[in-house]
Amino acid sequence: MLVWGGAVLTLLGLVALFWCIVTVFRLRRAAPEPEEFRARMQRVVAVNTGALMLSAIGLMCVVLGIILG
Repeated sequence: MLVWGGAVLTLLGLVALFWCIVTVFRLRRAAPEPEEFRARMQRVVAVNTGALMLSAIGLMCVVLGIILG
């Protein structure tokens, strides 16, 4: 259970990271005003940080499940 749960957490984190990448590319292409760009990028950075933490926790669960299994 720990391995599969960790794999799901890792995949969710990777999906969120992919969303961040796509959002930044779209934002750069749209070229909004600097204030709007900064506000949107702050949101993306927050999601990116959360996604990285989620992926790391998921990978830790996978490794722990393998060691204990």
